Amino acid sequence: MAFGHIPQTFIDELISRVDIVEVIDSRVPLKKAGRSYTARCPFHNEKTPSFSVNPDKQFYYCFGCGVHGTAISFLMDYEHLEFPEAVEELARGMGLTVPREKGSGGGKTNSRRDLYDWLEEATRYYQWALAEHPQRKAARAYLEEQRGLNAEVIERFRIGYAPPGWDNLLRKLGGENARQPLMDTGMLIQQEGTNRVYDRFRDRIMFPIEDRRGRILGFGGRTLGNDTPKYLNSPETLLFQKRHELYGLRQAAERGRSPEYVLIVEGYLDVVALAQYGIPHTVATLGTATTAEHLKRLFRITPQLVFCFDGDRAGRAAAWRALEASLPELHDQRDVRFLLLPEGEDPDTLVRVEGLEAFSTRLRQATPIIQYLLEVVRAQVDTERTDRQARVVELVRPFMAKMSAGIYRTFLIRELAELTRITPDALSKLVQPKTVTHSKTPAPTGERAGRPSPVRAALGLLLMRPDLAELVDDPARYAGYEVPGAKLLGEVITLLQTQPNLRPSAILEHWRGTETEQHLAQLAQWTPLVPEEGMATELKDVLKRLEQQALEQETTRLVDKARISGLAGLADTERMRLNQLLSRKKAGAAIKPGG
Repeated sequence: MAFGHIPQTFIDELISRVDIVEVIDSRVPLKKAGRSYTARCPFHNEKTPSFSVNPDKQFYYCFGCGVHGTAISFLMDYEHLEFPEAVEELARGMGLTVPREKGSGGGKTNSRRDLYDWLEEATRYYQWALAEHPQRKAARAYLEEQRGLNAEVIERFRIGYAPPGWDNLLRKLGGENARQPLMDTGMLIQQEGTNRVYDRFRDRIMFPIEDRRGRILGFGGRTLGNDTPKYLNSPETLLFQKRHELYGLRQAAERGRSPEYVLIVEGYLDVVALAQYGIPHTVATLGTATTAEHLKRLFRITPQLVFCFDGDRAGRAAAWRALEASLPELHDQRDVRFLLLPEGEDPDTLVRVEGLEAFSTRLRQATPIIQYLLEVVRAQVDTERTDRQARVVELVRPFMAKMSAGIYRTFLIRELAELTRITPDALSKLVQPKTVTHSKTPAPTGERAGRPSPVRAALGLLLMRPDLAELVDDPARYAGYEVPGAKLLGEVITLLQTQPNLRPSAILEHWRGTETEQHLAQLAQWTPLVPEEGMATELKDVLKRLEQQALEQETTRLVDKARISGLAGLADTERMRLNQLLSRKKAGAAIKPGG
């Protein structure tokens, strides 16, 4: 377990004590509406209130844009906080101290706060060196004359300089006292086979990598000499994981509460130059492809992302990887676009040549994600040839599978149908959509026209009345049911039997960041049609239906397998099980699913 992990037991306690109405009302005024509270959604523009807060479940949901969650989720989305920061904020308001679990590694470990402080001192030293060190001239000439950066933007991004030398940072920050923390933050390297350490960054322009709160996590350094690589990042540390972090995130978030868009580029200097020329909402990945973690952080800030890469082969490859990462994160309230620049140009140089107005025009004309996907496919296949149309479908099919049902998938099917002359209905059947997690009107029961499925009905009841879990015997059996969601049902029941006082919002926190959390969030909106005094009986009936469904699916699977491969194709245990199922079904006798 990583050092500093917040125990789940504390999160459960915090959620059980916090009042979500009070948390949200202090930021977004709420109005009483029956048993719930409503407001205009703070996460999208709307004229009539569709944002609902349920004090019983300690949960919020917007019927307009689908945003939902607990008090922790609200602070993360509204205040642009990371999870630990949101927990700290809630705990502070209740007079609680957040406990931390230490890692299992041996030896003395510096706390996160200590490491942040050491990196802050390193940043100040590098800033001092850029301003006053005797060997600063080449660094200043590069930034000011070659790249055209002014003093204001250099200060805004806290750019500095690591002078030549093997132990400048170690000596300036305290000698041996600084040795261990600087090693923990990756600022020092220990020479193999010796006890000697030396500065990782030497004779380089230094770009501090900050989190949203302005804490230094690590550095990127550009060489001024012939050292390789040209750009060197801090290694992975307790504070810095490059697949999670983005350069310029603090500056992009601080220039406005919710910018219209965020521009994603490839380089540090692209971010800085665009900010100087009037495009402040710009970030860069740190020498790695765009990840789902990057996208989740950015979508907390804005609903629209524009990827802007060089038009060369490497830029096109980066754009394609970004497209693949973006598809699973799309829903109707989000927009992703692509701007590939002329080959040989990058955002830094182009904005200087064209100016802000021309570059902004390029941004407005950026290609929507579905259009970009189809453009790439067209470049690979001659879509005019009838015999190649199947190839087009096969190329697009894996990307359809990554997308949730909604406007983007519908648009892709429509465009693909026009391209291949295959009907939209036929194309839709090729790949079943993923479960919708952001629909405007939640459908927690799954079956709009009839009764909810047994699994969904059971989960909905338990989210309404967690105490009902005590009525269930042997929840582990559901893991063996061949019914989608049955394993999750067993896990939820087990959790509630272990912790019977959990609020519905605390249940969701146990699955934070997973697809399961999205499913549970929709189910939390469902209000059973039975009165509260009849819910226990309803749950028992629902579980009986689930058991019958599991038996039928198990029987169907074994019968189908025997029909295809013959009885000889069944294992001995499968043949015995099939005989047992068919005999008991004929006799009307009870039998448990899974043998």
